[in-house]
Amino acid sequence: MEQTFIMIKPDGVQRGLVGEIISRFEKKGFSLRGLKLISVDSAFAEKHYADLSAKPFFNGLVEYIISGPVVAMVWDGKNVVKIGRTIIGATNPADSAPGTIRGDFAVDIGRNVIHGSDSVESARKEIALWFPEGVTEWQSSLRPWIYE
Repeated sequence: MEQTFIMIKPDGVQRGLVGEIISRFEKKGFSLRGLKLISVDSAFAEKHYADLSAKPFFNGLVEYIISGPVVAMVWDGKNVVKIGRTIIGATNPADSAPGTIRGDFAVDIGRNVIHGSDSVESARKEIALWFPEGVTEWQSSLRPWIYE
């Protein structure tokens, strides 16, 4: 099993999509390990997006993420990073298939509702940043019905 970091961005929170997004990950069979509604400051947002700091859109991205609360989550499951990215859809909503979160709920790349770790290594870094206190360890009684 692995873990991934998922963040519902300010537009997703403002649009009331939190429950829908959580539901999609739960229905897939993943286990929620950490969850918080949080407003972050510029310094924190810059740490999160440090790998994009040389990009021309970096400052706008930081301003967007600090514009309202976000929902930070940790999900656990087999191939959760790869499958989570599939559930989310392509970064550009125009390239996202119907049935994905971005395909169903986003139109503009600058308001694409959700962030998901792009690798197991990125997930570890993001989880450590967003959940320094750790996450809840538990096992769902449904696990035998989801995994062989």
